[in-house]
Amino acid sequence: MLERLARLSLRLRVFLFFAALAAGALAILALGIWAGLARLDEAGPEGAYTMTGLIVGFGLVALIAWIWLMFDENVARAIDRLAGSLRARAHADVSHELKHDHAIYLGDLAPAARAVTGSLTETKSALAEAVERETTRLAIENARLQALLADVPAGVLLCAPDHQIVFYNGPAAALLTAEHAPGLDRSLLDYLNPAPVRAAYERLSLPERAGTATDLLCATTQSGDVLAGRMRLLDLPQGRGDRPGYVLTLRDVTADLALHAGREALLEEVFERVRRPAANLQTVLAAGSAREAQGRAALLAEVEGLAATITDLGARYDAARGGWWPMADTRSGELAEAVATQAGQAGIALAVEAGDLRLQCDAFQLVALLSHLAERLVGEHEAHGLSLQVAAEEGGALLSLSWTGPVLPVARLEAWLGRPLEVGLADTTGRSVLAAHGTEVWPEPGPRETEARLCLPLALSAVGAPAGAAETRRAVYDFDLLDRDPPGALAETPLTALTCIVFDTETTGLLPSSGDEIVQIAAMRMLGGRVVEGEAFETLVNPGRSIPAVSTEVHGITEAMVTDAPPIDIAARRFHAFAEGAVLVAHNAPFDLEFLRRHEAGIGARFDHPVLDTVLLSAVVFGQAQTHTLDALTDRLGITIPPEARHTAMGDTIATAAALEKLIPMLAGQGITTFGEAIAACRRHARLLKDVNDPERVPA
Repeated sequence: MLERLARLSLRLRVFLFFAALAAGALAILALGIWAGLARLDEAGPEGAYTMTGLIVGFGLVALIAWIWLMFDENVARAIDRLAGSLRARAHADVSHELKHDHAIYLGDLAPAARAVTGSLTETKSALAEAVERETTRLAIENARLQALLADVPAGVLLCAPDHQIVFYNGPAAALLTAEHAPGLDRSLLDYLNPAPVRAAYERLSLPERAGTATDLLCATTQSGDVLAGRMRLLDLPQGRGDRPGYVLTLRDVTADLALHAGREALLEEVFERVRRPAANLQTVLAAGSAREAQGRAALLAEVEGLAATITDLGARYDAARGGWWPMADTRSGELAEAVATQAGQAGIALAVEAGDLRLQCDAFQLVALLSHLAERLVGEHEAHGLSLQVAAEEGGALLSLSWTGPVLPVARLEAWLGRPLEVGLADTTGRSVLAAHGTEVWPEPGPRETEARLCLPLALSAVGAPAGAAETRRAVYDFDLLDRDPPGALAETPLTALTCIVFDTETTGLLPSSGDEIVQIAAMRMLGGRVVEGEAFETLVNPGRSIPAVSTEVHGITEAMVTDAPPIDIAARRFHAFAEGAVLVAHNAPFDLEFLRRHEAGIGARFDHPVLDTVLLSAVVFGQAQTHTLDALTDRLGITIPPEARHTAMGDTIATAAALEKLIPMLAGQGITTFGEAIAACRRHARLLKDVNDPERVPA
């Protein structure tokens, strides 16, 4: 019976609705007349008419209500669901097959919609394949360029004329990172002292400086590190307004300046401490008092003082000289392999065992020194079975050149260190290489009775000790920012021009008023309606209280995991800095913001950002009657959340960001294109969820 009903046409169904309404009305009228006539003798004409009116009135109301419920459930709501599904496939790139179980009473409308969406999906797939084929070459070239810029050792930034960041590479992010990492469309002047940057830009804007570059020295706003920069304007006048953007390269010269200042201070002290004894000696000799006992004693005292001063200054010079020589960050494995290769060219087999350490050294000089020592050991000391080990030790690294044979005499080692090395410089000896590195080398017995070794300590790079972690290697950019118009009023800003921070929190429970706290925060930056790869925030938070087992079962965070995590005041301050100047986006934002706003006094900042809630946006797009959980929304939009990522802060953040990417074009399909229009549409669903925007600060 139901199958036959499902095959009825939509027009016939509508007719049956009204036919049922008419038949029901006639039946109720007949029932009312019959009941009135039955009471005519007992109650008289007035009572009979009253009875008939009551039965007919209430009966018609009940019938109309029943018909309306049936029509609303099987027609109106079904059409809303079908319209939302169609809009998702038209604007949000949803490709899975349209489900029309909820629209079985709409006749041929649902199958026709399914056929249209299927054809649309096939057409879009064919178009996407064609576009992908045509853009493969450009994508490869773009990836190569990005890799090249990511590996440039200097920090490189491209900025719009109003100093908003359009491009930055990994080294630039490392140089500018302070309270928060740099981000696209954030002002460079938040990270650097504004005066030198503005002055350099104005210098290059003069007509006579066209096509030139200028150097500048500036300091970071947070740490005060001194950076040397070079700025060049873009050749073509493109950007916001009629002024060009610029490229800025940066390198940290803080350590260089400190070393230079230290060397200058030492030289000044040398002159100061030597000048006075030399003058005294000159006075004694000029007076001829050196022939007298008292004069000879004074002369001897001055000579001894001068000798002690020169010895002290010489020792300090030798200790500091290692820092003045230009050193590079070198991996221990690469250094050891280079020594083995150099020794191999002389016919010496050298085994290497090097950990993954970062050494601060002149690799060229060290390779020459170690290969020189290996050749001398084999040729003049009859050593064999040579090996080179590099291992971490307290305060640095230790290079051990080991061999089978007797311990090397110190006198012979000193003679070898005095010989010139074959590095292209006649005055470069082993001793000068050691002095440049501020280190020494000494012989000692090896761990086994028949072995001996030379030990040479080296400093580790400032980057750190073991280099197991991957280096920052990325290039983040959005060149469309160069041509984007300056932002106007927030309400009039297109949704595709917003800078959004999509975030989520995990907590100890659902009641902040009862003491529940945040245990994890995660966030991602979106720009131009797209996620910015490489700009994310994630941290565990020590809640300062126990985490109930029932909450751990949901998000998987245990008390042991948050023991060393920062407290909420620090974590929330970092998140606030990451989200500065952006629109916050969350799924059920009132819940997350209530936890954060309770700590505004502790972090000294307010979470008064404009807010978009994907629960309300889902209601705008799909209708309030739908289910608007994150699982239901992502299912409708064809977004897959891995089970292990669900109910983790970053997993839910990624899902919410993907949903927002698809919701923005769907809203545009409904004529909702600006932030103000989106907020106005969301406030019409306040019965579902409260809009947390301040109406005075964020008017619709």
